[in-house]
Amino acid sequence: MKAMVCSKYGSPENLHLIEMDKPVPKRKDLLIKVHASTVTAGDIRVRTFKSPVLLWLPMRLVLGLSKPRKPVLGVELAGEVVAVGSEVTRFKPGDPVYALTGMRFGGHAEYACLSEDAMVSIKPANTTFEEAASTLFGGTTALYFLRKANIQKGQKVLVYGASGTVGTFALQLARHFGAEVDGVCSTANLEWVKSLGASQVIDYTAEDCTQRGQQYDIIFDAVGKLPKSGCKKALKPNGSYVTVDGQGMAKVRLQDLQLLTELMETGNIKSVIDRYYPLEQLAEAHRYVEQGHKKGSVVIRIGQGRG
Repeated sequence: MKAMVCSKYGSPENLHLIEMDKPVPKRKDLLIKVHASTVTAGDIRVRTFKSPVLLWLPMRLVLGLSKPRKPVLGVELAGEVVAVGSEVTRFKPGDPVYALTGMRFGGHAEYACLSEDAMVSIKPANTTFEEAASTLFGGTTALYFLRKANIQKGQKVLVYGASGTVGTFALQLARHFGAEVDGVCSTANLEWVKSLGASQVIDYTAEDCTQRGQQYDIIFDAVGKLPKSGCKKALKPNGSYVTVDGQGMAKVRLQDLQLLTELMETGNIKSVIDRYYPLEQLAEAHRYVEQGHKKGSVVIRIGQGRG
């Protein structure tokens, strides 16, 4: 099978397309033919190995010393089950699925093996493989932090970075939970962030969202660029500040995938896709994501499936 591997930490030039053996499912595994994956901030962090000084050695021991221990990156995927192990009961060949691979990675290849007990579920019926693949990282991360902030109906929420992968889902999910949501983004993204349901959209290039006299129950920094120290005036006395900065992978439950599936199928949330790249152009996709200006997700197309 074809796979993109990261040969060592550093620049996108260290990503190489190679032929490798197709994985063989064990007794509790699914073999998935991957139709779509994404390039996330997590993929960029692993490839560049940008880690706080205190975590440098522990993270190297986990991820690999000179190169990633799991060279095929990609933390989310969607595709079709083509084979199952002898003890698999939840899935069968032909099932369209989407999955969050997390630290197992593996999305940037034509096939991937996952345990049926992993974060994998039947994909939403009304989505393409590309739309499904671009839902899980942003959706589960947004869910985790909104719950951490104890979001409640009727609260007022500010999402900083509302045009990114996590931010687009944070905005939509906060509205689903009954909150009034303001979004912060750049000038170019004002209109379509508004179309996702933001009550107000604030252009961070024109004004400081923390100095407008508005106070919030929750401030969600979805891009790791809004320090808590600068949010005091904009937080209510018992308000919550949450940020993705330095938090690693969010804790995910299978119920989260089931909730996202339900919300996608009922039209309450949708994935936002900025660009598509074929697997062969993964390095170019990394360069684009690394610029920090993407809107929603950047999808990698693998194979021909779009159903």
